[in-house]
Amino acid sequence: MPARVRQQARAVRIGPRSAAALAVVSLIGVAAFGWPLLAAHGSSVAAHGADAPWLFAALLPLLVAVVIASIADTGMDAKAVAMLGMLAAAGAALRPLGAGTAGIEPMFFLMVLSGRVLGPGFGFTLGSLTMFASALLTGGVGPWMPFQMLAMGWVSMGAGLLPGPDRLRGRGELALVAAYGAVSAIAYGTVMNLQGWPYIGGLATNISYDPHGSLATNLARFTTYCLTTSLGWDLPRAALTAVLSLTLGPTVLRALRRATRRASFRPGP
Repeated sequence: MPARVRQQARAVRIGPRSAAALAVVSLIGVAAFGWPLLAAHGSSVAAHGADAPWLFAALLPLLVAVVIASIADTGMDAKAVAMLGMLAAAGAALRPLGAGTAGIEPMFFLMVLSGRVLGPGFGFTLGSLTMFASALLTGGVGPWMPFQMLAMGWVSMGAGLLPGPDRLRGRGELALVAAYGAVSAIAYGTVMNLQGWPYIGGLATNISYDPHGSLATNLARFTTYCLTTSLGWDLPRAALTAVLSLTLGPTVLRALRRATRRASFRPGP
């Protein structure tokens, strides 16, 4: 009995099938986000204007594949899947609290802490499902939604890849997740800028996408675009994520790990 009491919750490991499914999803996401920088010179913006429905159609079965691969690799039971749904619902409920005002989005800290405990495979699925559910809840369904699902999935997946998930605890872990939360909040805004940047009005400005420009030219334009349009939103989001991770992190991490132990996130002997 004492040994059972001392048993620690471990993050969901990522097996070969989970890794393969995540790699496919991420490659599709990189192509979807990065086409303005990766496309040949002269590529038409209009040619990619209807890509979002196709991306969404490809993303949903791939998310299911990630869940199935995680279950097959780790032997998780129905309680673990139910926990995923509960956390996605909680994240979706948190999103309208800030409504994106000045970048205040409290759901980010929960996605980071959940990814830290659940691991990269379930973390990616959790982030994507949370964005999908919150879009339905807030009426935010649009061509940006599949891109938001991918970006938030990467945020949660990255938290699951942070070092020391089974050993690092206390102030060191809080500092790690708070720093990651701040950086990932800014990275999320930057990636989402890349999705909408080619379609901004007035395509003759010095911060808009130039289909005939070189990679260096468009990178400079994109950097200027981010600094002048979204940094004022990204920095408050980063600050709030870090503060919530430091203040609420100990309680949330303990609750998640206790639930993880009870949910049989590892195969039995």
